[in-house]
Amino acid sequence: MVLASIFAILGLGSQEMILIFLALLLLFGAKKIPELARGLGKGIKEFKDATKDVRENIEDGLKETDTK
Repeated sequence: MVLASIFAILGLGSQEMILIFLALLLLFGAKKIPELARGLGKGIKEFKDATKDVRENIEDGLKETDTK
């Protein structure tokens, strides 16, 4: 669902997505693609966690300055 939204934003249609998938399949092979996707997912999760931590730190800092 999210991937389709990203492709829609980039203006990619179904033909372009199939071409990209085939290129990835040729470059990395069928066995390597799940490993790459898993690594990408872990990286995105870590990025979201770090973003959440930074946001919480900023909000805590703002709350401390408001109470003073």
